[in-house]
Amino acid sequence: MDDRISTHDAEEDARNADIRIWVDGTLRHRNDAVVSVYDSGFMLGDGVWEGLRLYDGRWAFLDEHIARLFEAAKAIDLDIGCRPDQVIAAIEETRAANAMTTDAHARLMVTRGVKRLPFQHPRLSTRGPTMVIIMEHSTPRIPRPVTLATVPHLRGLPMTQDPKLNSHSKLNCILACIAAEKAGADEALMLDVHGFVNTTNACNFFIVRKGEVWTSTGDYCMNGITRQTVIDLCRANDIPVFERNFSLVDAYGADEAFLTGTFGAQTPVGAIDGRVIGDGALGPVTARLRDLYKARVAGGA
Repeated sequence: MDDRISTHDAEEDARNADIRIWVDGTLRHRNDAVVSVYDSGFMLGDGVWEGLRLYDGRWAFLDEHIARLFEAAKAIDLDIGCRPDQVIAAIEETRAANAMTTDAHARLMVTRGVKRLPFQHPRLSTRGPTMVIIMEHSTPRIPRPVTLATVPHLRGLPMTQDPKLNSHSKLNCILACIAAEKAGADEALMLDVHGFVNTTNACNFFIVRKGEVWTSTGDYCMNGITRQTVIDLCRANDIPVFERNFSLVDAYGADEAFLTGTFGAQTPVGAIDGRVIGDGALGPVTARLRDLYKARVAGGA
């Protein structure tokens, strides 16, 4: 029996069968929420997105997520077509339509819109942008620490596809995840172009060694909002934290390892490439950071 898990596994929730999805200003039942096969996002992965998490009626780090969305859109020369406050209003309209108050996850997607012909040139997008907000009742279900396998797929250089972009083009990460699953792990640990430990296919990666928290330099990974929050929490609470290059040898010998992301917050890692990390369970530093993060969110992040 396959007992592998994902950092995005969630409890089944029957309410999701009837959610309303925001598509270009109209709320539609999930069965009717569609975009054109000529849409740039479907055809070419030409778009950007954000994931947001609802805690007790409040979207965690909402301003940071919206700022990152607009920065990414500017980077790919995509005009979102509205102001940040209008995007937030659309998120709230979708939340209200689904009567969501907590334990909800939103995926906000913006593409370059519908194309006239099925080719890549951006001038062929004649109608757009396309904006979609999928919002689901979602409680993380990660019953044990995840296992990782190192894969040959790298997070690339900025001049190819900058890994700091939350791009719709996720094929590289999907192939990394497939390789990890074929190796018997839950998810993939990806290196940077210099061979240093970088990130996973879906989350940012941290280790703990002798009370110090280490993560990558950030040069070749997604500039995660949860990642930065953990770094800030360490600095504010006298936990030594370093953004630095480190190798697989450093990771294998770590006392703890964990992942960060909007969905799962802080997810412990039990093993990497068959090497048990620490005692294979949630470690004390990770547990403390979880508590600090929950307090930060409850305080109105």
